[in-house]
Amino acid sequence: MSRPFKCRRIAYMPGVTYFKPAGMPLDSLEEVVLSMEEVEALRLKELEGLEQEKCAERMNVSRPTFQRILSSARQKVADAVLNGKAIRIEGGNYEIAANRFRCRVGHEWEVDDI
Repeated sequence: MSRPFKCRRIAYMPGVTYFKPAGMPLDSLEEVVLSMEEVEALRLKELEGLEQEKCAERMNVSRPTFQRILSSARQKVADAVLNGKAIRIEGGNYEIAANRFRCRVGHEWEVDDI
């Protein structure tokens, strides 16, 4: 029996979910699909500059799983950029991160949006 699949935690929902090369008609383009987890992995590692261990912790996955998600995302983005493909962001197995905080002694609490 296989291990149950764990939901990945994401903290960012992109406002734009489709990118395409300028000057290319949409109907002539191939697409690459990035999952929401792959976008979150890119955001944490490349934009926030976090170490992989911290990224994995934030996404509620192991470090090797984070590495696989990140590698897949980088490969897809490189394929799209270098081969003139469109990028669609959709899908995945994720949950939206709550406004959760943890103090130094380990107490956790959640804060509603203000």
